[in-house]
Amino acid sequence: MNLSKPVLFICALLLSLSAHAEKITIAAAADLKFAMDEIVTTFKKTNPADELDVVYGSSGNFNTQIQQGAPYDLFFSADIGFARELFKNGLAASDVMPYAVGRIVLWSASHDATKMNLDSLSDPKITRIAIANPKHAPYGRRAEEALRAAGLWDKLAPKLVYGENIAQTAQFVQTGNAQVGIVALSLAVNPELANKGGYWLIPDKLHAPLEQGFVVTKRAAGNGLAKKFADYMGSKPARAVMTKYGFVLPGDVASK
Repeated sequence: MNLSKPVLFICALLLSLSAHAEKITIAAAADLKFAMDEIVTTFKKTNPADELDVVYGSSGNFNTQIQQGAPYDLFFSADIGFARELFKNGLAASDVMPYAVGRIVLWSASHDATKMNLDSLSDPKITRIAIANPKHAPYGRRAEEALRAAGLWDKLAPKLVYGENIAQTAQFVQTGNAQVGIVALSLAVNPELANKGGYWLIPDKLHAPLEQGFVVTKRAAGNGLAKKFADYMGSKPARAVMTKYGFVLPGDVASK
């Protein structure tokens, strides 16, 4: 009987923890891959029982999927406009919360991109340039805007290869399927890419701001973990991670 009491206590404790554990699925723009993974890891240090699954992809595709009933609890969009669209359509359980402004860079694993600029892409030796698909990827739209502003879009169009999202775009360059790409700064500064090539920051005057925002979806209206994680994004630890990966936080000024 004496042994049974500790066993019963442990069982009751485990049942209590299980009852309070929650789970959310986060749809996040692909530029957040490394930053969000790190933020989730730090969040779980103080919330070990909770489950957070993160799916990365194109903001435009996620927007469409959520409108069609996809089971995501939070949506982090590389274009705040998609988050605002969900809110407008009654599919958000929170206000739209700006979380960052993204930047685009030239990045290459085979060339010294630190000595390049957009005009360098006209070099006949460069035959494949990767950008995200402008039809649904915000980073792709900004890449197109920058190339058009530089008067290079029509000239470079035959060289362009399109990634489904900005992470796949970087992968094209990393694997040699493209010699250079216009990718997110947040990916280029990650050691996985930074150790393989340098980058050149594209002046933000050449494109519209990459203002990013997130919402808690209508599906997660009663989910305490979704709200807790949304609040955590404004914490010092989360903001420090975002800054580490090159994001400009709301209220900060980007260096040109």
